[in-house]
Amino acid sequence: MENRKLKNSELERKSPDEFKEAKKTPVIVILDNVRSLNNIGSIFRTADAFLLEKIYLCGITATPPHKDIQKTALGATETVAWEYVEDSLSLVEELKQEDIRVFSVEQAENATMLNDFLPEKGKKYALVFGNEVKGVQQKVVSASDGVIEIPQLGSKHSLNISVSAGVVLWDVFSKLQYS
Repeated sequence: MENRKLKNSELERKSPDEFKEAKKTPVIVILDNVRSLNNIGSIFRTADAFLLEKIYLCGITATPPHKDIQKTALGATETVAWEYVEDSLSLVEELKQEDIRVFSVEQAENATMLNDFLPEKGKKYALVFGNEVKGVQQKVVSASDGVIEIPQLGSKHSLNISVSAGVVLWDVFSKLQYS
């Protein structure tokens, strides 16, 4: 059996209007002081792929429109809802008041390994991804409901933030959709 690549016209993707009207995956992304415009754009594209609710851009994180965000987002800044909030900690505290479970994605004491993390259906989650060098601010980690860590077995101590976001968001999406 031959596997023929599908043409873009065969993929049956949503239009921007259909995306906005579609039922969203109950996941919010918080970018805490992310400096790379390419990483920001990549995360927008991932959020679009999994129909995520919203992205919050915090601190030094740049906002659309910007050509380097657009280069990797490929239009996802037009579909995924987003908002700039200066202070990540205030946002985390506000979301928790709205009964949204907030988890920082970080390497930390008492972290739950991603493979062991089991999101509850019917709950909404906010996942915090941090700066490429410093990670998620400690005060944000401390205010979170928990920490999710991606198991890593190699010699490097971390993954690129856009890769981390892709791994975590796919895992949480698949657990919410298929379990």
